[in-house]
Amino acid sequence: MTRTLSALVLAVGLVASPLAAAPAHAQGVLDPALEYALAASPGGVVVSDTSAVWPEIGMRLDVLDPTSAVAARAVGDCATGAICAYSAAGQAGVKLSWSTCGSKSTAALASVGSIANARSGVLSARQGTTVRASARSNSYANVPVSYRSSITNVFC
Repeated sequence: MTRTLSALVLAVGLVASPLAAAPAHAQGVLDPALEYALAASPGGVVVSDTSAVWPEIGMRLDVLDPTSAVAARAVGDCATGAICAYSAAGQAGVKLSWSTCGSKSTAALASVGSIANARSGVLSARQGTTVRASARSNSYANVPVSYRSSITNVFC
Protein backbone atom coordinates (compact mmCIF):
# COMPACT_ATOMS: atom_id res chain seq x y z
CA MET A 1 0.00 0.00 0.00
CA THR A 2 2.81 2.42 0.92
CA ARG A 3 4.68 1.64 -2.33
CA THR A 4 1.55 2.20 -4.40
CA LEU A 5 0.88 5.50 -2.65
CA SER A 6 4.51 6.59 -3.09
CA ALA A 7 4.43 5.71 -6.79
CA LEU A 8 1.19 7.65 -7.21
CA VAL A 9 2.62 10.72 -5.46
CA LEU A 10 5.76 10.52 -7.63
CA ALA A 11 3.72 10.20 -10.83
CA VAL A 12 1.50 13.16 -9.93
CA GLY A 13 4.57 15.21 -9.00
CA LEU A 14 6.21 14.49 -12.36
CA VAL A 15 3.09 15.40 -14.32
CA ALA A 16 2.70 18.66 -12.41
CA SER A 17 6.40 19.61 -12.63
CA PRO A 18 7.57 22.59 -14.70
CA LEU A 19 9.45 20.26 -17.04
CA ALA A 20 6.26 18.43 -17.87
CA ALA A 21 4.46 21.74 -18.42
CA ALA A 22 6.92 22.85 -21.10
CA PRO A 23 7.35 19.90 -23.49
CA ALA A 24 8.27 22.12 -26.45
CA HIS A 25 11.26 23.52 -24.56
CA ALA A 26 12.28 20.13 -23.18
CA GLN A 27 12.20 18.63 -26.69
CA GLY A 28 14.25 21.50 -28.12
CA VAL A 29 11.71 22.66 -30.71
CA LEU A 30 11.65 26.33 -29.75
CA ASP A 31 12.01 28.79 -32.60
CA PRO A 32 15.70 29.81 -32.87
CA ALA A 33 14.80 33.48 -32.34
CA LEU A 34 13.05 32.55 -29.10
CA GLU A 35 16.07 30.53 -27.94
CA TYR A 36 18.28 33.55 -28.67
CA ALA A 37 15.99 35.84 -26.67
CA LEU A 38 15.87 33.51 -23.67
CA ALA A 39 19.67 33.28 -23.62
CA ALA A 40 20.16 37.03 -24.11
CA SER A 41 17.52 38.15 -21.59
CA PRO A 42 17.30 35.86 -18.53
CA GLY A 43 14.01 35.54 -16.68
CA GLY A 44 11.83 34.67 -19.67
CA VAL A 45 8.99 32.18 -19.37
CA VAL A 46 8.14 30.08 -22.43
CA VAL A 47 4.48 30.44 -23.42
CA SER A 48 4.67 28.42 -26.65
CA ASP A 49 7.30 27.36 -29.16
CA THR A 50 7.11 30.88 -30.67
CA SER A 51 6.50 33.17 -27.67
CA ALA A 52 7.73 34.01 -24.20
CA VAL A 53 7.08 36.59 -21.49
CA TRP A 54 9.35 38.32 -18.99
CA PRO A 55 6.91 39.15 -16.14
CA GLU A 56 9.46 41.09 -14.10
CA ILE A 57 9.96 43.69 -16.86
CA GLY A 58 6.56 43.51 -18.58
CA MET A 59 8.02 42.28 -21.89
CA ARG A 60 6.64 39.77 -24.39
CA LEU A 61 8.32 38.23 -27.44
CA ASP A 62 6.37 36.74 -30.36
CA VAL A 63 7.85 35.19 -33.48
CA LEU A 64 5.41 36.41 -36.09
CA ASP A 65 4.06 34.16 -38.82
CA PRO A 66 4.65 36.05 -42.09
CA THR A 67 1.71 34.25 -43.73
CA SER A 68 -0.94 35.16 -41.13
CA ALA A 69 -3.33 38.07 -41.42
CA VAL A 70 -2.73 40.84 -38.90
CA ALA A 71 -5.67 41.74 -36.70
CA ALA A 72 -6.68 45.40 -36.57
CA ARG A 73 -4.64 47.11 -33.86
CA ALA A 74 -3.36 50.59 -33.15
CA VAL A 75 -0.20 50.13 -35.25
CA GLY A 76 -0.18 46.90 -37.27
CA ASP A 77 0.02 44.10 -34.73
CA CYS A 78 1.37 46.35 -31.95
CA ALA A 79 -1.59 46.48 -29.57
CA THR A 80 -3.18 49.70 -28.43
CA GLY A 81 -1.21 51.15 -25.51
CA ALA A 82 1.95 49.16 -26.26
CA ILE A 83 5.38 49.89 -27.70
CA CYS A 84 7.03 47.31 -29.95
CA ALA A 85 10.40 46.50 -31.48
CA TYR A 86 10.79 44.15 -34.45
CA SER A 87 13.78 42.26 -35.83
CA ALA A 88 12.99 43.29 -39.42
CA ALA A 89 11.83 46.41 -41.24
CA GLY A 90 8.13 47.09 -41.75
CA GLN A 91 7.02 45.55 -38.43
CA ALA A 92 8.11 42.05 -39.48
CA GLY A 93 10.15 39.23 -37.98
CA VAL A 94 10.32 38.73 -34.24
CA LYS A 95 8.35 41.18 -32.07
CA LEU A 96 9.08 42.43 -28.56
CA SER A 97 6.32 44.40 -26.86
CA TRP A 98 5.94 46.31 -23.62
CA SER A 99 2.88 47.81 -21.97
CA THR A 100 4.76 50.58 -20.14
CA CYS A 101 7.12 53.37 -21.13
CA GLY A 102 10.71 53.87 -20.07
CA SER A 103 14.02 52.54 -21.29
CA LYS A 104 13.49 48.96 -22.48
CA SER A 105 16.40 46.68 -23.43
CA THR A 106 16.24 45.09 -26.87
CA ALA A 107 18.93 42.51 -26.05
CA ALA A 108 16.42 39.72 -26.76
CA LEU A 109 16.62 40.64 -30.46
CA ALA A 110 19.76 40.07 -32.51
CA SER A 111 18.92 43.28 -34.38
CA VAL A 112 16.14 45.88 -34.41
CA GLY A 113 14.74 46.61 -37.86
CA SER A 114 11.69 48.67 -36.89
CA ILE A 115 9.73 50.07 -33.95
CA ALA A 116 6.02 50.80 -33.43
CA ASN A 117 4.39 53.24 -31.02
CA ALA A 118 0.76 52.53 -30.12
CA ARG A 119 0.87 55.06 -27.25
CA SER A 120 1.02 58.83 -27.04
CA GLY A 121 4.38 60.61 -27.27
CA VAL A 122 7.49 59.54 -29.15
CA LEU A 123 9.21 56.14 -29.16
CA SER A 124 12.93 56.09 -29.96
CA ALA A 125 15.22 53.25 -31.02
CA ARG A 126 18.56 54.04 -29.39
CA GLN A 127 22.17 52.99 -29.54
CA GLY A 128 23.01 53.62 -25.89
CA THR A 129 21.48 57.09 -25.50
CA THR A 130 21.83 58.11 -29.16
CA VAL A 131 18.53 58.12 -31.05
CA ARG A 132 18.73 56.24 -34.38
CA ALA A 133 14.99 56.15 -35.26
CA SER A 134 11.78 57.65 -33.86
CA ALA A 135 8.09 56.83 -34.16
CA ARG A 136 5.39 59.32 -33.16
CA SER A 137 2.04 58.25 -31.66
CA ASN A 138 0.20 55.58 -33.62
CA SER A 139 2.98 55.07 -36.16
CA TYR A 140 6.04 52.99 -36.82
CA ALA A 141 9.55 53.67 -38.12
CA ASN A 142 12.22 51.58 -39.78
CA VAL A 143 15.70 51.69 -38.28
CA PRO A 144 18.37 52.57 -40.86
CA VAL A 145 20.15 49.39 -42.00
CA SER A 146 23.55 50.60 -40.77
CA TYR A 147 22.25 50.86 -37.16
CA ARG A 148 20.02 47.77 -36.86
CA SER A 149 22.56 45.55 -35.10
CA SER A 150 23.67 48.32 -32.71
CA ILE A 151 20.28 49.26 -31.21
CA THR A 152 20.41 48.50 -27.48
CA ASN A 153 17.08 49.88 -26.23
CA VAL A 154 13.85 51.64 -27.02
CA PHE A 155 12.72 54.63 -25.01
CA CYS A 156 9.46 56.52 -24.60
